[in-house]
Amino acid sequence: MTPFLVLFVMPMVIGLASAMMFRRIRSASFAAAIGSPLMVYLFVKAVDPSDQWSPLATLLVSPLVIAVAVTTVLLCAGRSQVRKHRAWDDA
Repeated sequence: MTPFLVLFVMPMVIGLASAMMFRRIRSASFAAAIGSPLMVYLFVKAVDPSDQWSPLATLLVSPLVIAVAVTTVLLCAGRSQVRKHRAWDDA
């Protein structure tokens, strides 16, 4: 249960929090991309104080964590402007 929490739930919460804090998608996705591996590292350090896990473990799972967090930001943001489709007859 803990790996599911660390790899999926926590990055989603970080993505939601950064989407709510920042108005621009670029700022929110940057905050999520920086904050999610940092939070995973701090969580692993808190859960394993005997230092059996190295920072390399965080480095290895960070692409997955970043992808989940940034995808959450993009899904929360959605499209701000709906594009109008032109009909083929108007061309």
